[in-house]
Amino acid sequence: MRGKRTIPNRFTIELPKELVCELNAIYPDFTTNKKNFIAEALKEKIDRYLKERIDELLTESYKESYEEDKALAKEYESVDLEGWE
Repeated sequence: MRGKRTIPNRFTIELPKELVCELNAIYPDFTTNKKNFIAEALKEKIDRYLKERIDELLTESYKESYEEDKALAKEYESVDLEGWE
């Protein structure tokens, strides 16, 4: 079974001339393969953004639950220490 085929969306973008010159210098295929290069760059940027956002949400969640976890540990501290004396 073949993978699902996506219908491409077309749009026009303008890039600064200096950026295009840099791309042509370091990535010679850019002149003939702009579509794939830009699609890969956008995908990498989106993936990086999503990872950073997940990290932010996890950090917020850990901070929010810290005091609750600390209080719970304090509540059971006497039971945890039984038999250790």
